[in-house]
Amino acid sequence: MSEQSGDRRVVTNMSLSLDGHYAGTDPLDMSWVMPYAVTDTARDHLSSLWASATTALLGRVNAEGFLGFWPTVIGMEGADPRDEGFAKWLVDTEKVVLSSTLDKTPRERTTVVDKPTAEVVADLKAAEGGDILVLSSASVIKALLAADLVDRLALNIFPVFLGGGPRLFDDGLPAGQWSLVSETAGEHGTLALVYDRVR
Repeated sequence: MSEQSGDRRVVTNMSLSLDGHYAGTDPLDMSWVMPYAVTDTARDHLSSLWASATTALLGRVNAEGFLGFWPTVIGMEGADPRDEGFAKWLVDTEKVVLSSTLDKTPRERTTVVDKPTAEVVADLKAAEGGDILVLSSASVIKALLAADLVDRLALNIFPVFLGGGPRLFDDGLPAGQWSLVSETAGEHGTLALVYDRVR
């Protein structure tokens, strides 16, 4: 998808527990996500997001995880075609990683930037291209929400209580209205929601 300069949407994607956490008390333990991330609902949800995106925006931690794992899915025996499609998109698309500590790019077509999130997004939106997709990078999404720069908010809600851990929506975010674009209920109680910011 090619859009005119200045028309690019910032699209964020995050999985949340039913009690509102994106990670549990051990942020490295994401085992609670796995039974739901491989459902048709979750896979179709992600496919609908990257199909119109030409830039992936990631924080350092997610960049290392995503760029370490997803390229290995390409050509993997038995891989779901939607997973392989996302993997190919991630390898081929422009990737921007926000980091003050990385000293080398972790992958081809990747730029490491040490600037405030809002400035990076302003630069990206000034260039031509499709959507700017923020892939499950909580620190990046939180900064964009605080600056009211998210145009489309995509959420996977998984039916589990974590009982603690970090939350995506902090107190003090800018007040505003969101419009429901789509909702899909799927296997195991998974719920995929997409909201657009009303401006």
